[in-house]
Amino acid sequence: MTLFAGASGADYSLDVTHPGLRRLARGWLWLGLLALIGSGLLSVVLVLSRAPQFQNLMPVGDFFRVALVVHVDLSVLVWFVSLGGILWTLSGSTRVLGLNGAALAVAGLGTLLMTVSPFVGRGGPVMANYIPVLDDPVFLWGLATFAAGAVLLVARSLIALPAWVAPRDGADALRSGLALGLLPAVIALIAFAWSWFTTPADLSGKAYYEILFWGGGHALQFIWTLFMLAAWLWLASACGGRVPMSPRVALLCFALATVCALAIPVAYLLWPAHTVEHRNLLTFAMGLGGGLPILPVALAALLAVRPGRPIADDARPLRAALYSSLALFCFGGLIGFTIAGSNVKIPAHYHGAIVGVTLALMGLVYHLLPRLGYGLPARKWATFSSYCYAVGQAMHIGGLMWSGGYGVQRKVAGAEQALKSTSEIAAMGIMGLGGLVAIVGGIVFVLVVIGAMRRSPPATD
Repeated sequence: MTLFAGASGADYSLDVTHPGLRRLARGWLWLGLLALIGSGLLSVVLVLSRAPQFQNLMPVGDFFRVALVVHVDLSVLVWFVSLGGILWTLSGSTRVLGLNGAALAVAGLGTLLMTVSPFVGRGGPVMANYIPVLDDPVFLWGLATFAAGAVLLVARSLIALPAWVAPRDGADALRSGLALGLLPAVIALIAFAWSWFTTPADLSGKAYYEILFWGGGHALQFIWTLFMLAAWLWLASACGGRVPMSPRVALLCFALATVCALAIPVAYLLWPAHTVEHRNLLTFAMGLGGGLPILPVALAALLAVRPGRPIADDARPLRAALYSSLALFCFGGLIGFTIAGSNVKIPAHYHGAIVGVTLALMGLVYHLLPRLGYGLPARKWATFSSYCYAVGQAMHIGGLMWSGGYGVQRKVAGAEQALKSTSEIAAMGIMGLGGLVAIVGGIVFVLVVIGAMRRSPPATD
């Protein structure tokens, strides 16, 4: 077994032709797109509430935190699960398609309830890590309903996805790798249930939700990382490159990205969910699983789509998304080594990682649009959207990292930030400007996707 697959390389892409699978994938795409639209509208409030130039004009306090809760859940939880719905649907068989449709409908209902909850409920924001919540029946029922949809999606995927086999080509490696992503998905569901049953009854508020979502939230990160690795290889192939990594090594990288999730149930068996030892083991496992497979896959993707290599015009948006994803994920990872204490370096770190995953999946959406029966995305605007989003997010997290060096606290806005020096104000100003640039990139992405959805697919011979 060798790292490189020879001069010809391997093709990592999936067949997208079955009408039933395409129809369901389109539904999951719509759910993810609508979640991004709602999240983008809320992100305007968040950025302006933290930017020194505008913070005094914006309502802050609970209003800022309510917007932050729904923004995070839509842009991370709903968006990533929706893209998981696309990937698991397209990589599976046609068995139990009705269960997939039921999962989409239930998840959509839960998303709707979470989105409207700030306008119909009165619950306060709880800024728990991984899954922040509004302590309000409408939001909590929405979250539970969405979780039920995710359970149905995982259950259907366990039935429909192929059992692990030695991969003969890149497509086999992708299918088996995405099937491996169901391991941390099942572990996440078990962890959420385990925490729910074992969390001390006298806890409430942030302490309760922090423990409730800590174990399962860590498991979710393994899934998102796997999606990004699969998207990198798929995008590299879609750009016309033959990826210099053998399918067996690619599958090994997918396994490394998921197997460390097995430490999560071990942590639950050894220590209660609220202990320091439990939390430390989960943090170590996530760092190990999220670090080991990144470098070889990133290197293979870059070698397949190296700068200066000729590329078709229609593939330029895909290359832009791939380059941007690689850069932002690495930037976020490097920031993680500088974290000391609780300040805005922490959101700078995970924004880089999460944005890296998001950019990879945005590029994959561009690639899949014509294959799902839509038109081609507008090439120049699609390319611009990835670079604009990446530059804006780089400024955003760079400003947060700079501010974190001065001890600016996370999850606060307006006067609560207590910005004193010119350097602190300048850093948060760069953060705010970068956030606005990223919002422009996100808006362009949504408009490009909607435009492609309104056009006819390209003619085929």
